[in-house]
Amino acid sequence: MNSTHNPIAGLELAQIGWVVPNIQAAVTMLTGTLGVAGFPPVQQVRAQDLGMTYYNRVVAGEWLTTQTYNGGTFIELVQPLSGQSMFHDYLARCPAGGIQHLAYRLPVEGFEQVTGALRKQGQTIISEVAHPIARMAFFDTYQLLGVVTEIMGITPEGWKAVEQMKAS
Repeated sequence: MNSTHNPIAGLELAQIGWVVPNIQAAVTMLTGTLGVAGFPPVQQVRAQDLGMTYYNRVVAGEWLTTQTYNGGTFIELVQPLSGQSMFHDYLARCPAGGIQHLAYRLPVEGFEQVTGALRKQGQTIISEVAHPIARMAFFDTYQLLGVVTEIMGITPEGWKAVEQMKAS
């Protein structure tokens, strides 16, 4: 297929998102056993603070998270704590945890084209976030791919943040 007619052209794999029942144990295993370095301190996140939707509504949801840059890809760990979110849903379905989402990024200017193409294919959005550094949409692609597909439209400020995260 000619990439000029492919709305997905230009996307790059940016992140692997694991949902885990114990974030500290996951960090210890990844750093100690596999040598994945650079996880910053774990942070507690509230969906309401991000304006993160869950099936078109901002609902109470809290989780712990940390991420590091390794070998060209960010590795994100998420441990659900309370409320509702796609992370809570995943851990309820898979109590041992696992890879819950793969994130693909592109400049924010292409975000609507890519997310529109996925919607046109019938893909449902589970969650969305509009953040100063990126617009994010999480699509329910479990039946097709076994994981959620996240599309990240990175803003100019976001590209700077990405470079800072890579360097730390």
